[in-house]
Order: sequence, then structure tokens, then C-alpha cells
Amino acid sequence: MIVVYITAFAPDQGESIAKLIANPPEGAPVPPILPPQDGFLFLDKQKFAPAFAADVEPGLAAFMADSQVPWGVEALQGEVSRPAWKEKPSWYLVATEDHMIPVGAQRMMAKRAGATTVDEAGSHAICVSKPAAVAKIIEDAANGVD
Repeated sequence: MIVVYITAFAPDQGESIAKLIANPPEGAPVPPILPPQDGFLFLDKQKFAPAFAADVEPGLAAFMADSQVPWGVEALQGEVSRPAWKEKPSWYLVATEDHMIPVGAQRMMAKRAGATTVDEAGSHAICVSKPAAVAKIIEDAANGVD
């Protein structure tokens, strides 16, 4: 088994997303997360494209903003008990134009995980904007390519 992170959080034992985002580095982009509604979070539709999908075709980015699925506030508090990257070979795709997870944070988590790291110019929605790059890192990981 392997683990492939695509511009994602890779928490360590005892960490949660809330802990990882608690003290962003100075100058880091601030995701346009709206105040919770009934225990769920959404991104501001007006700021969605530049923050989440800056390199996605505008019509598709607008559709993504309109059809976003809410995520539970409590999900931010869940602490990892056994990080998969401590037991499995890991790869990490750093989206170098991500405005949701700071690039420095992505690099720190990838390094800490001992992940084979690939940089790709793209937004947080790199799976949509550059599917070939995403498929390549997954294929390389599956084949054990460093």
C-alpha cells in the first residue's frame, strides 16, 4: 500500500486540521471560509474561484462554487491516531499556486512524511485543472518510481 497526497493536509499523530491551520504563517492566503451554518462550512462563492480554483475554466469554477458540498465544523477537530505516512511509502503533489493550503505548509508536511514530492503549478483544484499531472504522480507512486 501507498499514500498519495494531492495538495492536502498530512497530519501527524494527535494533530487535526484545526491545529494545522491555527497559526498560519504571516502573508499566507486566508481561505474564504464563511461562518458556520447549522454546523457546516462553505467557501464564499464570490471568492471561490481565486481561492480554490484559480486555474480552472471560469464557467466550471462557477459551477464548482455553486455545487460545493458543505463540510462539518467538527471534522476540523478530528485528531489523527496513526498517520498512514509513518507506515507506508508516501508521495505528495505540491500545488505551487494553492491559496487554500499554504505552499510552505504543504512542503513541511511532505518533508515530515518523507514523501517523494512533485511540484506542479496549479491551484487547490489541481485535480480538475491538471488531471494528467495528478494521474502521473499516482501512477508513479503505484509503480514505486522516485
